[in-house]
Amino acid sequence: MSWFDSHCHLKGFWEKGILKEILDRAAGQGVDRMTVIGTSPDDWKTNRAICAEKPSALCFSAGLHPSYVGPGWEEQLRGLAEIWLKSPKPVAVGEIGLDYFRLPKDQSEAEQIKRMQRIAFRDQLAFAKDLDLPVVVHSRSAFADCLELIDESGVDWTKVVFHCFAEGPSEIRQLMDRGGWASFTGILTFKKNHLLREAALLQGVEKLMLETDSPYLSPEPVRGRTNEPAHLRHIGDFASELFDLSAECLAEQTFERTREFYSV
Repeated sequence: MSWFDSHCHLKGFWEKGILKEILDRAAGQGVDRMTVIGTSPDDWKTNRAICAEKPSALCFSAGLHPSYVGPGWEEQLRGLAEIWLKSPKPVAVGEIGLDYFRLPKDQSEAEQIKRMQRIAFRDQLAFAKDLDLPVVVHSRSAFADCLELIDESGVDWTKVVFHCFAEGPSEIRQLMDRGGWASFTGILTFKKNHLLREAALLQGVEKLMLETDSPYLSPEPVRGRTNEPAHLRHIGDFASELFDLSAECLAEQTFERTREFYSV
């Protein structure tokens, strides 16, 4: 039985010198494939180096996370295309999007940040469209604006996944109507997230992807600890009960869907 962690961050483990044990623990839990997600130029080349050492298990993406869109972001984005010039190449653009959760209280300053995020998102969507690449979307308190900008971009919606989906049935219907995907983290296991579980069931197992988003968002029963790819097994076991499927069947389904999305 093999699981595919569709979205994780490994640079911190690499910097601490513990990446090998992290990957060994993941393999011990059947987590055999992972997509290592890029957030800024600080991790793009590191992620490539990490993946080059284990190409059969790891692939990576590159993108400028909205939280890193600040002064000088244009210069950072100018380096994005260069990441696709060497092998191994990223398999997706991301994570990119909009994050309105922690904006300054000053309204004019908040609007300026939102404007920069929207421009950076548009630019990266255009880049993804030109190369016909999958897009990993970060959306926090900005779902409607993300939909609008993706609609305007002309990006193929079947190549779009909203990672760490945290909305409800109404929002996932809007993704489904467009052909997009939603990926679920450990918050699916949190006791009070009934609407999120309803959304997952509505999308169905046919387009289900699972992720740890490690080192963040540890699932039950390891909530509160540093998250890691091995913990995908907890999410998978929970989801198998939610969908009334064996863990083996769910692992196979989600592995194939994730592999299909990233074309790996």
